[in-house]
Amino acid sequence: MFVLVNLKAYPCDAVDVATAAANVADDHGARIAVAPQAAQLAPVAETGVETWAQHVSPNDYGSHTGSTLAEAVADYATGTLLNHSERRLKLADIDAGVEAAERAGLETIVCANNPRQIGAVSVLGPDAVAVEPPELIGTGTPVSQADPDIVTDAVAAAEAVAPQVDVLCGAGISTGEDLDAAGELGAEGVLLASGVAKADDPQAALEDLVSGI
Repeated sequence: MFVLVNLKAYPCDAVDVATAAANVADDHGARIAVAPQAAQLAPVAETGVETWAQHVSPNDYGSHTGSTLAEAVADYATGTLLNHSERRLKLADIDAGVEAAERAGLETIVCANNPRQIGAVSVLGPDAVAVEPPELIGTGTPVSQADPDIVTDAVAAAEAVAPQVDVLCGAGISTGEDLDAAGELGAEGVLLASGVAKADDPQAALEDLVSGI
């Protein structure tokens, strides 16, 4: 199971969280990655943790002031999120973002709200998709508990159009039980944020999360 911790713009110490994630990954043989803000990619990568970007822009080199160029991200990160619920994109821009990431050698996870959208973005050929009902994000109530059919239907939707695309489960994930439940429903990993980024002890939170792996 892949665990991706999105630090969003939370007032946490990104390096401390990344160091904790690297330690837990080593101790448990788990794949754990951290997605900090763009300005913190370099120091997070220096901890040795697998590092992901929260977003890359759908453009190549050129006159694009304020963009997050995939090639610049690739100096520090191995992958990027696209179309997170808090950074929505048009379908054409998701497609261009996936192409930009591929051009730079980055893995991609495209987020979507529901199984229907999962099917639509899976066609674009990302490495993975993540189903995240917006109403559950940050609530501490996992989608696997609130509505497990969303996860199983998302897995089926991706399988129907792009069997090679992995499906991750997001929104409300915070415990080892949540991770286990996601796996039982067919997910290949989880995407979470506040359960680790806002935890008093991020390492303890991560230890609990991967305890069943």
